[in-house]
Amino acid sequence: MTTEKPDLNTNPDFWNNHAEKFAKKPIANPQVFERKIRITTSRMTSRDVILDIGCGTGSLALRLASHAAHVHGLDLSSEMIRIARDKASDQQVDNVTFHVGPFDENFTAFEDGSLDGICANYLLHLLEDRSAALERIHRLLRPGGFVVSSTVCLGDGWLPYGPLLWLIRKLGKAPSVVQHFSKRTLEAEMRHAGFVDLACPDVGDTARNVFVVAAKPE
Repeated sequence: MTTEKPDLNTNPDFWNNHAEKFAKKPIANPQVFERKIRITTSRMTSRDVILDIGCGTGSLALRLASHAAHVHGLDLSSEMIRIARDKASDQQVDNVTFHVGPFDENFTAFEDGSLDGICANYLLHLLEDRSAALERIHRLLRPGGFVVSSTVCLGDGWLPYGPLLWLIRKLGKAPSVVQHFSKRTLEAEMRHAGFVDLACPDVGDTARNVFVVAAKPE
């Protein structure tokens, strides 16, 4: 086994091992979750095809399904996707498709410009190459399409997150990749990828969890 720090895109073990526990854990702040859903669905039409990257056990994808023609969920963890598919079956939701795999150049389920909206919640801070992911999201969206993202911006905090994360990883409670950057850095990277009309609505989340809505130019 390599001693290099594994990328989220190549190491699903942490998420597979925590999938059942994650599925049973209640949403930390239901009111914040509902506000994010309202903002997301306000951008959607019943004809839209939506992709939820890092969909986990499918909670968001299933909530968006009634507002779209089809919702796709993608996650690296096969266990997360197994649970998501079970939930879709139990809820009798038939316009959601869940995919297993990393969001990289090998993910070719969609053509460039074919998606109306993309969700990337609690994902971007877990990627080694965030800029490449943002550029890929931009390419997949149709002109005028939207992206929403909840991202943990540890660079805006004063706590020594590096040592804390090292300890939490040693205890097996955190993934191996957690990037440190600020809200300003995230916004700059999104603009560099080509996104416009960036907004950070106040949804009542904690200061380090930044909710961003942006668009691909028409």
